[in-house]
Amino acid sequence: MRRKHSWLVLAVYLLFTLAPIYWMLHMSLRSNLAITSTFAWIPESLSLANYATIFTDPAWYGGYVNSIIYVVLNTILSVAVALPAAYAFSRYSFIGDKHLFFWLLTNRMTPPAVFLLPFFQLYTAIGLMDTHLAVALAHMVFNVPLAVWILEGFMSAVPREIDETAYIDGYSFPRFFVRLFLPLIKAGIGVTAFFCFMFSWVELLLARTLTSVDAKPIAATMTRTVSAAGMDWGTLAAAGVLTIVPGALVIYFVRHYIAKGFAMGRV
Repeated sequence: MRRKHSWLVLAVYLLFTLAPIYWMLHMSLRSNLAITSTFAWIPESLSLANYATIFTDPAWYGGYVNSIIYVVLNTILSVAVALPAAYAFSRYSFIGDKHLFFWLLTNRMTPPAVFLLPFFQLYTAIGLMDTHLAVALAHMVFNVPLAVWILEGFMSAVPREIDETAYIDGYSFPRFFVRLFLPLIKAGIGVTAFFCFMFSWVELLLARTLTSVDAKPIAATMTRTVSAAGMDWGTLAAAGVLTIVPGALVIYFVRHYIAKGFAMGRV
């Protein structure tokens, strides 16, 4: 009986979780006229016209390319900066280490709007506005603290004796760190990369404000569906479905690392 109730709860949860995704997919396969004129659980006729609009219009698919560029760039930079920082917090004790660690986490708690004006003025002064690097660096303010926090937990789980043994065997620190230490925490790196990717992918305020044309993200491009004639629901739904694909692919490739991160209690 208890197992039956568990399956029922799971079914209800999946229903509420997948229903919006199904309805978005449903709308993306219908014309705008059909969406606004009739209600149907199943599309009366399937059409890929909305997807064709996105893949043939440079303004549309350019938004996806821009988003992927700055998100991947941010993920690489965030993990690269967080790795040595997390190692320092994991292996060494220094004055103010706990306060500094807490300060890093407060940046993750701060709303992006707080940093919007300083970033805007700084990037305007140094000529970084409307570039992929501008958005990637801005997102590091939030992703690096999260990356340090996650990686520090994985690194602390590695015995310190491994470091000492490597030094006795004549390993230099860079060689030890790259060849021995990083493979031991590859699950943590995978989890960290996943969260950095996802937080950067869904962030809109900074990405939209710090770009205009050349690095305009897909979330900002989606506002093109609003016009004097009304909302282009079909194209907007197709764009929404396509924005789920990168995140789903990332989850698929790092799913084992995410499970291990939850098991270790750090995620």
